[in-house]
Amino acid sequence: MKDVKIAVIGGSGLSQIDGLKVIESVAVDTPYGKTSDEILIAELEGRRIAFLPRHGRMHNIPPTHVPYRANIWALKKLGVFWCVTLSAVGSLQAEIKPEHFAVPDQIIDRTKFRKSSFFDDLVVHISFADPFNSVLRQILIDACKAEKIPTHETACYLCMEGPAFSTRAESQLYRSWGADIIGMTAIPEAKLALEAEMAYATIAQATDYDCWHQSVVTVEEVVAHMQNNVHNVQRVLKRLLPMIPLGTEDENPASRALQPALITRKEAITPDLREKYELLLHKYYDF
Repeated sequence: MKDVKIAVIGGSGLSQIDGLKVIESVAVDTPYGKTSDEILIAELEGRRIAFLPRHGRMHNIPPTHVPYRANIWALKKLGVFWCVTLSAVGSLQAEIKPEHFAVPDQIIDRTKFRKSSFFDDLVVHISFADPFNSVLRQILIDACKAEKIPTHETACYLCMEGPAFSTRAESQLYRSWGADIIGMTAIPEAKLALEAEMAYATIAQATDYDCWHQSVVTVEEVVAHMQNNVHNVQRVLKRLLPMIPLGTEDENPASRALQPALITRKEAITPDLREKYELLLHKYYDF
């Protein structure tokens, strides 16, 4: 396996990256099944990255059925620490216009059917108070601003189950809660990345105003804005990758996220559980 410190998880509309120099395509076996697609090990702007399209290269995996655990586990296996993610979202606030970007700092979980932890067999309670890594968030913000893209530096991302868009009542409810954008994929991805002790942040690209503001949300409108957003995302990626401070991983709070979270005692971990969780827990349980 290649030791790759940076991953890019592409969202809707971004199944490939311009200028990406592919080194190899790898399929990683995981305890959680197959990843969304093979992971490309590649170079961009002088940085080696792992690129994975969240919905598959044919965009055939709906949000509920994205293999989030397999995806994050596989990236961890490849050595990833910095996890840059891209997501298409609806806007719940007038000032976040279609084709604006937002770098969320908070999240509300409204999903229903997804596994949100790696640890089915252990008791592990990570702190999710600050779901997005502050160091990586600032890099994303700086890169977006450097490319002169209208960017909102804070936002509360409401993650809904989908695949249907919101009802009007739901849209208004979420606005009353203080949510700023709405999407379908940051949960459980952000939780799993933190359990894997990765620095995780996302660039959310607004494609519509959700139904609180307009008559209906149409796929045609979403796709049109998405295509314009993809061009801007490509520019931002090339800007931000050289800004990531490789070599500072041990200084980042994400690298110690599991330390205060583990409750299950070492002697309760069977050989089967040791094999399953060694990648994530070896430095705490002395496997």
